[in-house]
Amino acid sequence: MIRYIRYAFLAVIAVVLVAIAAANREAVSLQLLPEGLADIAGWNFMLELPLFLVIFASVIAGLLIGFVWEWMREHKHRAEARRQKHAAQSLNREVEKLRGEKHKGKDEVLALLESNG
Repeated sequence: MIRYIRYAFLAVIAVVLVAIAAANREAVSLQLLPEGLADIAGWNFMLELPLFLVIFASVIAGLLIGFVWEWMREHKHRAEARRQKHAAQSLNREVEKLRGEKHKGKDEVLALLESNG
């Protein structure tokens, strides 16, 4: 059921994107620098693209910038989780070492029964 809802949602998104593309087919000029600054710099980069490509590229660029920003923001949380994981592993090794020392010299069957019980 959820799979069909997902497919319906993706179909609606596809129809909306096609409608936006069909409605915004006219070409627009994109310039890297404003005219005054381009005259001072001595060069001007200009590109003619359909408006829907500019819209879609802007949305994709915004998503990518947001993903990278969020990944950098969460770095401290990932680092802390990694530190806690290493500390827990170290403590587990120490506990196993101490358990081995506690049962040293005892009968193996009795040591297993004590450690499980």
